[in-house]
Amino acid sequence: MEAPKTLQQAIQYFSDEKNCRQFMIAMRWPDDKVRCPRCGSERVTWLEKAKLYFCPVKHDKQKFSLKVGTIFEDSPICLEKWLPAMWLLCNARNGISSYELHRALGVTQKTAWFMLHRIRLAMKNKSLLKLGYQGGPVEMDETFIGGKVGNMHKSKKPAKATKSRGITGKTIIVGMLERKGRVRAEVVIERSNAVLRALANRHIDPSAALVTDEWGGYKGMGFEHAIINHAVEYVNGQIHTQGIENFWALLKRSLGGTYIAVEPFHLDSYVDEQAFRYNNRATKDNPLTDADRFALAVSQISGRRLTYAELTGKVGETTL
Repeated sequence: MEAPKTLQQAIQYFSDEKNCRQFMIAMRWPDDKVRCPRCGSERVTWLEKAKLYFCPVKHDKQKFSLKVGTIFEDSPICLEKWLPAMWLLCNARNGISSYELHRALGVTQKTAWFMLHRIRLAMKNKSLLKLGYQGGPVEMDETFIGGKVGNMHKSKKPAKATKSRGITGKTIIVGMLERKGRVRAEVVIERSNAVLRALANRHIDPSAALVTDEWGGYKGMGFEHAIINHAVEYVNGQIHTQGIENFWALLKRSLGGTYIAVEPFHLDSYVDEQAFRYNNRATKDNPLTDADRFALAVSQISGRRLTYAELTGKVGETTL
């Protein structure tokens, strides 16, 4: 059977352990030569009964699986479940909840939640190319995520917010989007000029033209800068922030419709998930398929690992 192109084909294809192994090898080692994750030796042997590889070089843990050195490391969940789960998250427009995944795969809801966060780590942006490096405009805007303060009990209502922090009780996300291109977004503690300027310098090419709304925090950014005053109009020719606002609509639809309740501590990973799907969406110039998005995510599983202790905030994130 050829590599899967639809969800149905993916479920059938990855139900075979041999297909999972061959696919993982192709994704991790394009030359099809499996290497020991401890010493890099190519002289490894496949142990059919144990379903493990053996490295003849003397060192700790000579036996290893294809999960070692990836987001799957130390997971008792088989690849026959991991790979369809990745397909679902990469291609579900509004994401997939842990409850839905637990019913679909036959794992516990807690396990499904942990699996989804590991997959989101693989979906995190790896590109070093700055936005607008080809000279096009880059829209920059911020949005606020959180429950409606008016619906809160008076004992839980937060204190009045400062101007730099914005709406009371909300978490702030700042986004930057190339016109008809890629998006970057990060959770920030405030939308002050210093924070916004640092984000712009980190993610936007100096040659790009910046387009923002009238918020005072965008003053003195050091870019060619056009401003749209939303108190007067939303579009003035090519000066608008409609693109990034479209991304906010997609993000809020997934957070409010699929995930319902997201802790600020985990919000960054949900933003990374939505940005991955947006940046790899099908367009006229780049007609990506579900299989392409899935293959890209799997190609980024190496060198990244997330333990349950790290996910729950007990220790820092691990980089292999």
